[in-house]
Amino acid sequence: MSTEHLQNHTPTDLVVHISRLDPNQAAEELEPVTDKMAAEVLSQISPGQAEDVMLAMGESRQAAVIAAAPAANSQQWTTNFSCPENTVGRLMEPPSAIFTPDISVAETIEQVRGLVKNTFVTYGFIVDEAGVLTGVITMRDLLLADREALLKDIMLRDPFALQNDCDLIEAMKLVVNRHYPVYPVCDSAGKLVGTVRGRVLFEHQAFEISAQVGSMVGVEKEERLSTPWQTSLRYRHPWLQLNLLTAFVAAAVVGFFQSTIDQMVVLAMFLPVLAGQSGNTGCQSLAVTLRGLTLGDLKSGKERRLVMKEGLLGLFNGILVGITAGIGMFVVAWMQGNVYALVLAVIVFIAMVGSCIISGIAGSIIPLALRRLGADPATASSIFLTTITDVASMGLFLWLAWMAIR
Repeated sequence: MSTEHLQNHTPTDLVVHISRLDPNQAAEELEPVTDKMAAEVLSQISPGQAEDVMLAMGESRQAAVIAAAPAANSQQWTTNFSCPENTVGRLMEPPSAIFTPDISVAETIEQVRGLVKNTFVTYGFIVDEAGVLTGVITMRDLLLADREALLKDIMLRDPFALQNDCDLIEAMKLVVNRHYPVYPVCDSAGKLVGTVRGRVLFEHQAFEISAQVGSMVGVEKEERLSTPWQTSLRYRHPWLQLNLLTAFVAAAVVGFFQSTIDQMVVLAMFLPVLAGQSGNTGCQSLAVTLRGLTLGDLKSGKERRLVMKEGLLGLFNGILVGITAGIGMFVVAWMQGNVYALVLAVIVFIAMVGSCIISGIAGSIIPLALRRLGADPATASSIFLTTITDVASMGLFLWLAWMAIR
């Protein structure tokens, strides 16, 4: 949209437009818009997306937008940014229906009537004088209760609540069987500091998980279908250069054994077979490891067990596919009248087993190593994995062949 086009549209129009963009592009689109309108737009989109857009704005614009927002949103965004990344606190919205335990049902209903004009009310949150959450009341219970009854007599005591510093993965585990539309969020002292919608919680994590597929090949999670090609090029191209550099390593291995291939051309036919099979084995291991990291299934101290399991799977899978590949090599070499047909079949079998073991172990170690280094475990993992599997499979195969015919 042009600057004039943006300024002539209402926040509602902008919400639809901005919600379809990646954070960096959304920040650019909101640059010519007034701070007040930008705050109004961001208050109507997903809290997680609003946070990403404000982070993309830069500190000065971010502070200006927060200052221009209504008091409730301004205070909530300030609180959210004080929470660690990837925690429930970053997705909080201002709690809209807060009551004290000593007011009557009739008074509460009157307050709710005023609130529903501006916001959707699902639950009423009961707090004490210190703001500590002591109970929750549903709208159904409120409407069916005696009008003279006090909230403390009909509220649900000791309600379930999330901690604002709770990791998103842990939060999903806690709420997976609850299915509440809204969850109260409290700090370490039990004080109500916000709410988070169940839909937002799962949508945010679903996006993170879906982004891993792209991250594995260097596609940034900020990239969307609407991202301009220039921005997409900037995101993707550096990883392709890295991939090219690592491909040269694999090519160097093949080049080192060029004379061996010249003596026995049949070897060249099975290079892609070995590389492809070991690569798939590594990708399977990588996918399982990333899933375990994402869902929190991989506990501290269990890494060695995971690596051993993937190595063992690589061994057995390598044996099974190695037998098939060995038979294939024997048939092809025998039909060509190659005197080394049986030897080559054994070489293919051994190379397949060895490369599958290495690939399985590499697929589990790479994301663990990236996490240990403080990097995103999914970032370009497949690029590094491809290099290892190619070098291991082709290098081992050609080295064994060279040893057999020299």
